[in-house]
Amino acid sequence: MKKVLVLHGPNLNMFGKREPTHYGTITLKEIDEKIEALASELGFAAECYQTNHEGEMVERIHRAHEERVDAVVINAGAWTHYSYALMDALGILKVPIVEVHMSHVHAREQFRHYSVVAPLAQGQITGFGVNSYLLGVRAAWDLIKNNGQ
Repeated sequence: MKKVLVLHGPNLNMFGKREPTHYGTITLKEIDEKIEALASELGFAAECYQTNHEGEMVERIHRAHEERVDAVVINAGAWTHYSYALMDALGILKVPIVEVHMSHVHAREQFRHYSVVAPLAQGQITGFGVNSYLLGVRAAWDLIKNNGQ
């Protein structure tokens, strides 16, 4: 069965409590449940993983390479803007990468406008709340079915 790995970066475990004007009130557990339900509906597996520790995220990406996951959807949180370690780890992958953000990062503070993930991703979905994740998962599935195109 095909598998999409959905990665959540630092502080995203606080969805539902953190800045509801930007992120709404949905929790990460609820987001993961929606992702898993969508994957099941479309006929593939989704694994969701969250950490607040950069090295753990890098290690999970390394395992994704070894496991030969079929695509990655990532909301790298604050690491989006500066983590070259994360960028280097993602660069190892030879599968489609889709970058997602719940808030509209380009309408927020200037530092949020830059992404070290974007050059490695097939696309970026931002500003649609939980739907950013669901659209990202759908995009990843379409990329898998179309051999990354």
